Amino acid sequence: MSRDAAMSGRGLGRREFLLGSAGLAAAAILPGGPASAATGEPGLRIQRLAWAGIRLQLPAATLFIDPLVNPQAWGSALKDPLVAVDDAVGERFMLVTHAHPDHFDATAAAAILDKGGVLAHAAGLAPSPVPESARTRPSPPWEPQLLGDFTATPVPASDGYGDPQVSWVVSAGGRRIFHGGDTLWHGHWWRIGRQFGPFDAAFLPVNGARFGWRKPVSGQPGVLTPEQAVAAATILGARRLVPIHYGITGLAEYVETEDPIGRLQRAARDAPVSIQVVAPGGWVDWAA
Repeated sequence: MSRDAAMSGRGLGRREFLLGSAGLAAAAILPGGPASAATGEPGLRIQRLAWAGIRLQLPAATLFIDPLVNPQAWGSALKDPLVAVDDAVGERFMLVTHAHPDHFDATAAAAILDKGGVLAHAAGLAPSPVPESARTRPSPPWEPQLLGDFTATPVPASDGYGDPQVSWVVSAGGRRIFHGGDTLWHGHWWRIGRQFGPFDAAFLPVNGARFGWRKPVSGQPGVLTPEQAVAAATILGARRLVPIHYGITGLAEYVETEDPIGRLQRAARDAPVSIQVVAPGGWVDWAA
């Protein structure tokens, strides 16, 4: 009897089978795990980009999540230096958490995928425009996507406006990371942590922004607050929390919480997670 038939006989559906397979595959490439030790797989380097973007770098492949290079997305309200993304090495991949222009930047997509590559997004999202040379990969929640030497799995997230959004779990080079886009607090953290944790790093939004563009105004944070980000990282089993998605000033309709990094560091004092602040253009220090 085949493995698929055996699992089917136990009443497991396709999603349950994929969930189990994703957990086993991810566990195999954790630092010091069997795959890493047996193959000597090169380590993963991660660069923080502007706003919520990151670059995951392997010797022969590059994967971007929510890269932002278009200065018109936030104008002068965002003080981050915009980090170039047209220098990717090897195979090129881009993941999108949602279609808002500060997370799906068509200018960045054109620079990254001008010579081909894969744009992966949540099934039903359809970000546009996509470079003609790129292949799109609609990705159902919880279903792992094999992207060269990367394995990327979209998991549930919650958008401040209720628009479609996912977070991404990515494994490569002996590391596993979580990228939260600009999600707010939700109830899926425990399942994600049980299925994929622990994580070497969680890249989480921390600015607790309150929006005024849609009426009536709620007055509630539409993005994780610093304290919520620490709680999420703890539940996920993240060894370090790298804050993203903060640094907007001077907008009447988009107001960040005061001192998000200070609040984040204070919230983490008694938490089993370290805070690693990385400036745009800087690289994660795995030894810290």
